[in-house]
Parts: sequence; C-alpha cells; structure tokens
Amino acid sequence: MKPYLKLLFLFAAGGVLYNLLELFYRNWTHWTMFFLGGLCFVCLGLINEDIPWEMPLWQQMLIGAGIITSFEFITGCIVNLWLGWEIWDYSKIPGNILGQICPKFIVLWIWVALAGIVLDDWLRYWLFDEEKPHYKL
Repeated sequence: MKPYLKLLFLFAAGGVLYNLLELFYRNWTHWTMFFLGGLCFVCLGLINEDIPWEMPLWQQMLIGAGIITSFEFITGCIVNLWLGWEIWDYSKIPGNILGQICPKFIVLWIWVALAGIVLDDWLRYWLFDEEKPHYKL
C-alpha cells in the first residue's frame, strides 16, 4: 500500500476512535475532534517509527501525552478561543491554561497515548506487514 494511503487509513481510524471515546465519555462530540484524533493517532504511531523500540514504553507514553496535550491546546485555541465554538472549557478545573488544557486530562492522555501507541503498532503489523511490536517496560 502506498505510504499516503496507509497514513490516511491510520488518520481515519484515529479520528473515528477518538470520536467514539468522546461519545462514551461525554455523550457527544464535534466534527473537529475527528481531525484532532486522527492527527494525534498518526503522531503517536510515528513515535516507534522515529524512536528505537528500545525506548521504555513509559517514556513513549509521556511523549504521546505531550503530543496529545500540545495538539489539544492548539486546537482549543483555534476552535474555542478564536472561533468561539465552545467545544470544551476547562476554565473551572484547577491548573488549567486558558481553559484549553488541564492536569486532569494530561493524566488521562498518558493512558490514551498507551492505547494509541499499541494499537497503531499492531495495526501496522497486521495490516501493513510492518515489524512485529515489542516493548521495553
């Protein structure tokens, strides 16, 4: 499969899965979250593409949480602060930054990153004949 089609598939898978996660957690989602989820999922998958497998999984999880938090902040600044769509507002949660990110969700993103990293690795192995996942704990 051509590389751009693989990335498009992974992007769509991440977008759909993130929308489903939001529907489960918040009982609603917004179409922009498809794009945020897809972008985050592709970037999580690139961790093992660019960083050796020998990096401990907990470090990959922290990098992944940083990626998700960064994209959440950027997206929040665009869709909530600039466009005023009010998709989310963390301003009442302690430690928030501009109401767009907060410590509570950064901790959640660590576990979401784990799921995303592992799922991407196995999808690449099963569907695209890439290297079998192996992790260092």
